[in-house]
Amino acid sequence: MKSDYNCTMSTRSAEYLEAINHLPAGAILVVPGVGWEQYESLLDDLDARPGVRISYDGGRLEIMSPLPEHEKYKEFISDLARAFAEETSLPLEKLGSTTWKRRRIQKGIEADACFYVANAHRIVGKRKIDLESDPPPDIAVEIDTTNESSSKFPIYAALGVPEIWVYDGKQVEIYCLKDDSYIKTDTSNFLVGLSSSVLTEFLDISKA
Repeated sequence: MKSDYNCTMSTRSAEYLEAINHLPAGAILVVPGVGWEQYESLLDDLDARPGVRISYDGGRLEIMSPLPEHEKYKEFISDLARAFAEETSLPLEKLGSTTWKRRRIQKGIEADACFYVANAHRIVGKRKIDLESDPPPDIAVEIDTTNESSSKFPIYAALGVPEIWVYDGKQVEIYCLKDDSYIKTDTSNFLVGLSSSVLTEFLDISKA
């Protein structure tokens, strides 16, 4: 029976990989009814394709293939956050598009970029971070030039990510977690002094 189950899971994973291989840049694939084991198996299979973003919410799998500009924006925001932290003598650990997941609540997500600031000292030197015992990143970054990320907010909230930066190609918006939902704010609670307007201004300059 176990062999049949593993065979079925492998077949489905192969089907997902085939669909992903034909997914155009900027497209999104949504698959309902995906088990946790299938989700984790797919994550392992996609280690060689770091550009693909996957989110998982209670069986609903969403796979996104970002546009090239998507990657440029997230890299610029990461570099800007690093420069600001150095200028203001704040600790900052960048973890890129790390996968954050918790089996107990059946949720997982890959931010476009993420940072530890207040909790940087707790993860420095760790090669593997487990949200069952380690804190989530202080800041997650979502680039919305491909799709709306608002559907991912409940996943971030369940994982306890306190702050999200969203860039839609025109402006940056900052959201802070309060009572299980996100409220828009003008400035970061972690990189103090860095505002949505400043982030937007520098991104506009980067396009020139």
